[in-house]
Amino acid sequence: MEVTVKHIEQVQFSIQSGSHTIVCDQPAENGGQDSGMTPPELLLASLGSCAAFYAVQYLKTRDLANNGVEVSVTAEKLKSPARLGNFHIRVGYPVPLTEEQKTALMRSIHHCLIHNTLLSPPEIAIELVAR
Repeated sequence: MEVTVKHIEQVQFSIQSGSHTIVCDQPAENGGQDSGMTPPELLLASLGSCAAFYAVQYLKTRDLANNGVEVSVTAEKLKSPARLGNFHIRVGYPVPLTEEQKTALMRSIHHCLIHNTLLSPPEIAIELVAR
C-alpha cells in the first residue's frame, strides 16, 4: 500500500492513492480554508470506515442486512506527546440482533485492520530525501 501526499498551498495537501485523490486541509483558525479533513479526522475516518466494513460484511454474509450500518468515531487530543487517545467507536446496525449475534458482530469488528494497527503500534521509519 502506498499514498503520495503533495503540498498544494498554505496548509492544504493532495493525497493520492491509485486513481483516488482526496484533499487534506486545516480550519481557518489554523491557516487553512477548511476544504478537506484534517489529518486527525482522516485517522478517525479510516478507523470508522474499517469498522463499518467489517460490520457490513458480518451482516451481509448472514443475510441479516445489506445496508443501514452507521459508525461514528470520537477521540480526545492528548498531550505529552501530542496524540489522539481514548477512541470510541459507535456502531449502529439496522436490524434487531440476538445477544449471540451482537457478540459475533463485535468479534467481527475487532478484526478491523486499522483497529489492530492502533492496538499494536507499528514501527515508523522516517526518511528525509532532497527534492
